[in-house]
Amino acid sequence: MRVLEIASEAVPFAKTGGLADVAGALPGALADLGCEVALVMPGHRDAYAKGLPIESTGIEFEVPVGTRRPVARILRCRVPGSGCDAYLVANDEFFDRPTLYGGSSDYPDNAERFIFFSRAALELACRLGGPWDILHCHDWQTGLVPAYRALEYASHPAVASARTVMTIHNMAYQGLFWHWDMLLTGIDWKHFTWREMEFYGQLNLLKTGLVFADAISTVSPTYAREIQSSPGGCGLEGLLSARRGVLTGIVNGIDTRVWNPATDPHLPRPYGEADVEAGKYAARAALAARFGHAAPDARPLVAFVGRLVEQKGIELVLEVLGRMAAAGRAHFVILGTGSGEYEELLQRAALMFPGTVDLAIGFDEGLAHLVQAAADITLVPSLFEPCGLTQLYAQRYGSIPVVRATGGLVDTVVDATPETIRDHSATGFVFQGFDAAGLEHALARAMTAHADRPLWNGLVGNAMRQDWSWRSSGRDYLQLFERTRAS
Repeated sequence: MRVLEIASEAVPFAKTGGLADVAGALPGALADLGCEVALVMPGHRDAYAKGLPIESTGIEFEVPVGTRRPVARILRCRVPGSGCDAYLVANDEFFDRPTLYGGSSDYPDNAERFIFFSRAALELACRLGGPWDILHCHDWQTGLVPAYRALEYASHPAVASARTVMTIHNMAYQGLFWHWDMLLTGIDWKHFTWREMEFYGQLNLLKTGLVFADAISTVSPTYAREIQSSPGGCGLEGLLSARRGVLTGIVNGIDTRVWNPATDPHLPRPYGEADVEAGKYAARAALAARFGHAAPDARPLVAFVGRLVEQKGIELVLEVLGRMAAAGRAHFVILGTGSGEYEELLQRAALMFPGTVDLAIGFDEGLAHLVQAAADITLVPSLFEPCGLTQLYAQRYGSIPVVRATGGLVDTVVDATPETIRDHSATGFVFQGFDAAGLEHALARAMTAHADRPLWNGLVGNAMRQDWSWRSSGRDYLQLFERTRAS
């Protein structure tokens, strides 16, 4: 099977979030399963700063964007560790910028930038030869690809028989633009209707992809159900419900070469299930030193690693932190960056409870690994979470996740009940409502279990034995592609 992955970012070239992890890892997983895979993405400035062996292909062509015809220059580089080619669509006007989508506000020409990219990606697919079996599109930035294939390229031999799959990584981001940006697409105005490309008077690029794609996927089975109703569908729940017959949820994988406590260079003592206690103690000692403590204390170490924003439930963490830190029941470490208001409140908590609350504002990849290794418990109390990776990293490192029952969290963490403890399937603690009381109760349950060493060791072993690698997720994607090709 011949698959073209089309995404606006991918590790290691450029990254703002989990989309880049998926787009960077999935090509290799599919190649390992026998697919011929290539990746196409924009030639962002970030990509050239990584020291990667990027070379020119000599391919250049004009791309119609409204009345203009900007030039796409095609560069190539191997996706590290996969053997797959990555093609970068270079155009300095659109992609030689300090950030991928904008800073505190989006770039005003984002519609034009990704109209250009989507059409260039499809034109490149035609120039690379064919036929392609699957054009796999990720998020709103590629939402025009299924429409262009159906409306402009349906007779081109390289893509005429290709099926399009649209993957939603987060419904909250839809690519909404001024209605006059429809002129830039080159697509007939007759398609600017509520049934296809229009959304309350605006051009909606994600909706366009969902309408024209042959199949739709999202990043967990529960999220696939949640987005078929309000508020999860963010206004597109009717469309998604109508297309539920071609909607699939596939949990993201993690890169188990990078996230592996047995080989992790960020840890003072690598470890596996057999020596997890020794490895985690060494990590705790190193983390304590990092924060200026003479030695780790005996209390459970509770971690939060992530963006300090409402979606991640940081206000719940702050409320629970105030009560539990005051009682001295646990040691907390928080690593992340986000809202200035939340950062300030956390800084106050760290000053109020020195030796009990440790805070690192910002993001440090090595420190994130060390925190997961050191922690006994990891909090993921999200308001919504399409898939989530933090809880997968936590399990891999033997840190028991406490999560809210939403999206991919409920698909990847099995609540510790008498039944699941007996059958050795329990891997964490789950609470339902988005409130501090629910989080506090679940955390208290986890801390009670932590005091029972045989029980806790069993939970840690269950968690570390889970397979969240891309091998498993890659097989699910391949099955989806095979079904779509046959339909």
